[in-house]
Amino acid sequence: MPEAAGLFYEHRSGGPSATGRPPLVLIHGAGGARLYWPPKLRRLQGWAVYALDLPGHGDSPGPGQSTIIGYRQAIEAWADGLGLPPVVAVGHSMGGAIALSLALDAPARVAGLVLVGTGARLRVHPMLLEATCLDDAGAEVLMSAWYSSASSPRMRDLAARSLQATDFAVLHGDFMACDGFDVMDRLGAIGQRALVVVGENDQMTPVKYARYLADHMGRAWLEIVPGAGHMVMLEQPAAVEKILTDWLAGIFLPG
Repeated sequence: MPEAAGLFYEHRSGGPSATGRPPLVLIHGAGGARLYWPPKLRRLQGWAVYALDLPGHGDSPGPGQSTIIGYRQAIEAWADGLGLPPVVAVGHSMGGAIALSLALDAPARVAGLVLVGTGARLRVHPMLLEATCLDDAGAEVLMSAWYSSASSPRMRDLAARSLQATDFAVLHGDFMACDGFDVMDRLGAIGQRALVVVGENDQMTPVKYARYLADHMGRAWLEIVPGAGHMVMLEQPAAVEKILTDWLAGIFLPG
C-alpha cells in the first residue's frame, strides 16, 4: 500500500478511459477509514480513484486532528506529494466538510464536489460526544445514529467492531472538528459543480442539511437515496455508484 506525506491510500488507475478525466479522492468521515467506501466506489470503472486514510485513521499514523482545517491541510500536503491535478473531492460526513473546505479555501485543487451525508454545519450532540468513550453502550448509540433500521445486523456488528478499534482520542478529535465546522454563509462562493447525496433516513445529517447545501450552492444536484441512513454508501452501494457514475458522465464526459 503506497504512502505520501504520511498518509496511506489505495489507488485504482481506472484504465485507459480515465486518461484526461479528473481523479476522484474519497475522504472518509469521523472515526472511519478508506474501507468505509465500498469496493464499487473505490474501483469505479473508468475513473482514477484515490481512497485515503486521514491522519490517525486506518493505516495512517497519528495523531488525528481536531479541526477541519487541519485535515484539509493534511490532504493538500498529500496531493502535493503525488502531484495530483484538480480532483473531484468525494467526502462523507466529516469528509464532506473537508471537501467543502478544499473548495472554499483551495479552489484550484477541486474540479468538482461530491458531498455524501454531510452539511454546511455539523454540530454534534453532547450525547454523541460522550459516546466517543466507545464502551459497548457508546458504540450502540453511534450505530443507531449512523445506520438505518433496515441495515443488516451483520453490517452493524462489523461496523461496531471497527468503531471500537478506533482510538478514542482520534474519534473525539473528529467530533470536535465537526462541531466547530460552519460554512453556511460561504456556500455561495463555491463555483464548482457539486453532487449532494443523502440517505432518506439519515439521522446524523438529515435531508434538510442536504437540501440546504443544494439550494445554496449555485451548481449543485441533489439525490435522496430511499431506505438508507447516514452510511448511505455502505447500505446502498449500487444506488450510490449509479448516481455518482451518471453525474460524473454528465459533467466531465463529452457529448
